[in-house]
Amino acid sequence: MKLAFVFPGQGSQAVGMGQDLANDFASAKAVLDEVDAALGQNLSALMAEGPIEDLTLTENAQPALMAASLAVMAVLKSEFDVDVTAAKFVAGHSLGEYSALAAAGALSVSDAAKLLKLRGRAMQKAVPVGAGAMAALLGADEELAAKAVASGMHLGPCQIANDNAPGQIVISGAKPAVEAAIATANDLGLKKAMLLPVSAPFHCEMMQPAADAMAEALAAAAINAPSVPVVANVTARPTDDVETIRKQLVEQVTGRVRWRESVIWMVEEAGIGTLAEAGSGKVLTTMLKRTTKDATGVALNTAADLEAFAAALKENV
Repeated sequence: MKLAFVFPGQGSQAVGMGQDLANDFASAKAVLDEVDAALGQNLSALMAEGPIEDLTLTENAQPALMAASLAVMAVLKSEFDVDVTAAKFVAGHSLGEYSALAAAGALSVSDAAKLLKLRGRAMQKAVPVGAGAMAALLGADEELAAKAVASGMHLGPCQIANDNAPGQIVISGAKPAVEAAIATANDLGLKKAMLLPVSAPFHCEMMQPAADAMAEALAAAAINAPSVPVVANVTARPTDDVETIRKQLVEQVTGRVRWRESVIWMVEEAGIGTLAEAGSGKVLTTMLKRTTKDATGVALNTAADLEAFAAALKENV
């Protein structure tokens, strides 16, 4: 079984994520405790009890999702003897790239938590509330999306932010520009174009102040060569070079999340047959089904999920 571990991004958070594993396994609790200690915050309690409005705040959701993902990886290793090196690659959607790097040993859990807390705050502060927007273009291909964003550019920044799966593209930028792009997309016969309930226009040039903050933080961060190559959002190609990773994490703040391209490269070029989504929910597993029929997705959330996954790995050795 040629395997890649993938890690979800913002939007996958849910009250209770990671808690069953933390209650049942010391290795998972140790991850959550390490994140709490690094942040000086009882984030694990917020993950366990909510409220969801506070958990969804960018500065909380980002480290919390990483913590849930790393708890899964810790239990896989401690209880089922499955290490990240069972995979050929790791990849993560937006903030999930930090989870991927931590899983592969390029970042410590503590450093990943601190960087994501900073990233969340910096992204939130980069643009005044209400000045930016994001929209989902459902049913759009890259060509139609490009025409839509071009039509809004005279009103401000507007660009493709997330190429998630065939027919699922997200655009980002100044609110008037995004609204104009929505109107153009509808005129072009798109199935559905709608504003998303987000607090800032992520992955566009308006995030440059956040990119600058992350450049400073990442320049000082301890980054090791990952034990497994990381498929980067901004290139949809793997790297294990530390300085390249550092540079791409900065570029990622304002750049496109090339998730569809990343999945296609892993499956069609690198021959990956299984993508295991470690963490909260199954958003990436669902998107995989829309992207290719040549690979299987499995969501790893519960102890039962991990046990079945580990057993399947051993059968396919």
